[in-house]
Amino acid sequence: MPAKWVIPFFILIIIGGSCFWAFQFLMPSATQKDALIADIVKNWQEAHPSAQRFVILSDFENEAALDQETGLIWEISPQPTAVTWNEARATCINRSTGNHKGWRLPAPVEMRSLVGPAVDSPIPNIPPGHPFLNIQPTSYWTVVPEANEPYYAKYVDAFLGNVLSFIKIYTFPVWCVRGPTKLNEH
Repeated sequence: MPAKWVIPFFILIIIGGSCFWAFQFLMPSATQKDALIADIVKNWQEAHPSAQRFVILSDFENEAALDQETGLIWEISPQPTAVTWNEARATCINRSTGNHKGWRLPAPVEMRSLVGPAVDSPIPNIPPGHPFLNIQPTSYWTVVPEANEPYYAKYVDAFLGNVLSFIKIYTFPVWCVRGPTKLNEH
């Protein structure tokens, strides 16, 4: 009886070993993965050069920057204090940055327009050379409440650009924006 299982056992070992070695040779190494990620980030940064993309606005007392890619006007120095979603909305509505009213929370797609590909970094992945100050190593509220969940609203992870939802009484910092809202895009 035991001899009956010897051949299938060796076949299983040969197949398993072959799969293991194929996996080792076909999968990129950690160095190759790091090089690929670095290449993706470099390409993104070259496609979105901050020096050409952002213009500091003297009409806003140099407290706001026009994103020429999106047409949005962003506060140069977002509020670093974390507040609830309702407080964040009120903060932007009452904001007078550069002696201008009309600020609001950004839509998720607008917030994501500032965040590049994920990198292992202690700070959010905003294009190098950007004009912004006080960017917090966290996520930021967006204007969008979660559909079918009245106690939740969407926020954007400033490191990875992920759009997620969390309970509105949680606190995140506020980064106000001006311009037409693009709510229908994700």
